[in-house]
Amino acid sequence: MFNPLGIRVLKTTSMVSRRAVHSKQHSLPAAYYRGGTSRAVFFKQEDLPRDRKHWDPILRGVIGSPDPYGRQLDGLGGGISSLSKVCVVGPSTHRDADIDYTFVSLGIKNTNVDYSSNCGNMISAVGPFAVDSRLFPVRDASASASVRIHNTNTGKIIHSSFPVVDGEAASSGAFSIDGVAGTAARIKLDFIHPAGSVTGTLLPTGNATDIIDDIPATCIDAANPCVFVRAQDLNVDGNLSPDEITSHPDLLAQLDSIRRQAGVKMGLSETPSGVPGSVPKICLVSVPSVSDARDVEQKQTSADVDLLARALSVGQPHKAVPITVALALAAAARVSGSTVAGIVEGKELIDDAGITIGHASGNLLVGANFDADGTLASATVFRTARRLFEGKIFWKDGSMS
Repeated sequence: MFNPLGIRVLKTTSMVSRRAVHSKQHSLPAAYYRGGTSRAVFFKQEDLPRDRKHWDPILRGVIGSPDPYGRQLDGLGGGISSLSKVCVVGPSTHRDADIDYTFVSLGIKNTNVDYSSNCGNMISAVGPFAVDSRLFPVRDASASASVRIHNTNTGKIIHSSFPVVDGEAASSGAFSIDGVAGTAARIKLDFIHPAGSVTGTLLPTGNATDIIDDIPATCIDAANPCVFVRAQDLNVDGNLSPDEITSHPDLLAQLDSIRRQAGVKMGLSETPSGVPGSVPKICLVSVPSVSDARDVEQKQTSADVDLLARALSVGQPHKAVPITVALALAAAARVSGSTVAGIVEGKELIDDAGITIGHASGNLLVGANFDADGTLASATVFRTARRLFEGKIFWKDGSMS
């Protein structure tokens, strides 16, 4: 453009006037809890819009997604899948439950808002939240609570049992879980009839093992749809760290290809590209070594654990192991011919109560109970959880565009 004297000048952003549009932030009552090895923002369902189609922009705003930098600094996410979560709790719509719980997984760099799966770690905080928020009232003199939870994502029932103090969920205790510093009150989670959480059956392909990309893979649905492949079949060590999995030149792409094809075989989508990011989850399993230096240091030798597992969640190596993956592992260990059973069959288990899993942050014991007819009756795991804060959470218009 030219000035009044006919001299050509450059157009700069400082010379282009743009009227700023200001608006104040929105807010809602909320709480923030650690559940197992994850964290999530909690809402009462009554505080969110009645129409769920209006939830997505709110949830993205409070978590801080999408963030091209991958850090979610403008929200309460933490830049990894185990911290990019929301839980919504409300009155039960199921006759066998006290409360409803909806789990939401959010993409970090993208706009994905995924309602397709449950989260076993965060469900450990659902009972305590229900008590603390008075959705499940207890008497001040009560020493414990048992909350029956209906997970709306899968339609499954989970029983959560934990101590209470003066009408609130206890936080202090002597129980510890690997991946979380310190000790806390123990929470017992019983997943009732967890098979077929999404597909309606324990073995959705009808096979104990399928061949996908020339790799034996077990597709199983217990608590969440999962795929288990042996590390040795992919020519990698079973005790890789999350960073080593990420830096491997081919492994993540290979695992995602298997996962997506498994999702089609399990009936989750008609095409690999349409398979949700959160399910099926995929996990590497392997035989623990006797004397490998890393396994000795982590107490994950064959004397400490029954098998090694390295799980992925929403495309990222998990820092520990998703509880739903651990539950599916325990179930798969009892399915003859599965990739998991092949590792543990014929061995004396470390603990008669179930399978001891060596994961990226330590060890985990999880049990699966089958009826006489072979039906998966329940699966049990122990976790800890804690309320971190409660109050009002804020998000702004246009921050996620």
